[in-house]
Amino acid sequence: MIRAGWTARAEHCIRRHPRAAVLLVDLDHFKTLNDTHGHAAGDAALIATAQRLSSWCGRHGTAGRLGGDEFVAVIGDPDAVDLDALTTALHQSAHHDGTSLPLAASVGVCRLAELPVPALTDALAAADAAMYAAKGRSRRGSRTAR
Repeated sequence: MIRAGWTARAEHCIRRHPRAAVLLVDLDHFKTLNDTHGHAAGDAALIATAQRLSSWCGRHGTAGRLGGDEFVAVIGDPDAVDLDALTTALHQSAHHDGTSLPLAASVGVCRLAELPVPALTDALAAADAAMYAAKGRSRRGSRTAR
């Protein structure tokens, strides 16, 4: 989904669900995967990530791709989903042309209830900071904004 479309859906979800959470997902070592296996393999990794994130969101939210190897989601009820299940799914290998492509992702989460004003831009900034903290911690995990 293009960014403007996702933003409109995300803001609608936030208005309807004041306890919503915003997630940022960044594939770890994507450039290395692309350089080692080629751009078609990189595309396969992006497609697998998008499908896994969309499937995880299900009817609880909406997912999109910001660009490059960065994805975003908003979940109306974060208690209805399992973040560990998402992390596990994002760390499963993808397959392309008979090759198993190792995937890893860092996930940052911001619960809107933790913000002074529940705005999408602020939630994205907090989720981004949490995602970078997850990268620094293990490069294969998730972290909630604090």
